[in-house]
Amino acid sequence: MAITIRDGGHDDIPAILGMLDSCVEWLAGQGRTGQWGSKPLSENPKTVESVTRYMDEGDTYIAEVDGVPAATVSLTDAPGAYLAHLPAGEPERYIHWLASDRRFKGYGVGAALLAHAAEETRRAGISLLRVDCYAGDDGKLVRYYESNGFSRVEAFTVGDSEWPGQLLARRV
Repeated sequence: MAITIRDGGHDDIPAILGMLDSCVEWLAGQGRTGQWGSKPLSENPKTVESVTRYMDEGDTYIAEVDGVPAATVSLTDAPGAYLAHLPAGEPERYIHWLASDRRFKGYGVGAALLAHAAEETRRAGISLLRVDCYAGDDGKLVRYYESNGFSRVEAFTVGDSEWPGQLLARRV
């Protein structure tokens, strides 16, 4: 099994949405609908707009396993508007929409993309890489980022939804 990482583009949006839908299906199958609900994200116009916007504002990467798109991540210079109250106070690169097709769970594609994001951040002359994630349920997602070199910065909730989030950072 060979993991390669390439630049993503608009032609990859259907594959990216498929990865997100795969995550929703996997999470819902475990009864964990707090993060992204139970309906395919590809059916939500706001999700499609968000994926496209972060691609246009930054850089999107696709991890392939033996030539098959398996995971994705986008990097921009800032978090989403819902975290405007938690500024970095210095230049940063920010991770959005890290997701993998769950057929590739355990292959290391997410970790490979996080390592690539750190290297791209360092290459850009920036030393701070941040990400936020769902912090509810069993906290596995927060621990996943910690296992990839990130440290907790601040817990938060999104708007009136009370969606529990965790901001994490990594020095590169």
